[in-house]
Amino acid sequence: MQRTEALAIVQEYVKNENLVKHMLAVEATMRFYAEKLEEDIELWGVVGLLHDFDWEIHPTLEGHPTKGAPILRERGVPEIIVRAILSHADHTGYPRETLMEKALFACDEITGLITATALVRPSRSLMDLKVKSVKKKWKNKHFAAGANREEMERGAEDFEVELWAHVANVIEAMRHIAPELGLAG
Repeated sequence: MQRTEALAIVQEYVKNENLVKHMLAVEATMRFYAEKLEEDIELWGVVGLLHDFDWEIHPTLEGHPTKGAPILRERGVPEIIVRAILSHADHTGYPRETLMEKALFACDEITGLITATALVRPSRSLMDLKVKSVKKKWKNKHFAAGANREEMERGAEDFEVELWAHVANVIEAMRHIAPELGLAG
């Protein structure tokens, strides 16, 4: 599946600009890791881009991403992509088995925390964001309270990357698309 096809699905189903930015952030991070691990950059990127395409039409745990999977299949999205998307949510019953599936889970929540951290900085930018700033915000459980820190820790562990090295990698990956994310300062 080509990125242009995945982007067309996103544009059809996602109207919330912040959700689109989140999906772009996850895509960038997945591409970063695919390149680093010598995996299929396009495949990993499409998985990251599509992972939350159905959140606005199925905004509950019961619906997302389970009810989105048939839509993707009807569109001819390869099963490897559908399965990865299903595995990024614990409640679906799809265990994360492949490196790509583990990467998606590891990259999903952490991009939200990093975005929130960048947004409260005077620069509102990823360009000067340091890991220590994310660590400081991490300790404040009231900051980005919806960001599941347990999932982030488990995701990094399952992906076999040290948490703070992972944060550094995600910041670096997101910097590549900072203007599209509105986080270039």
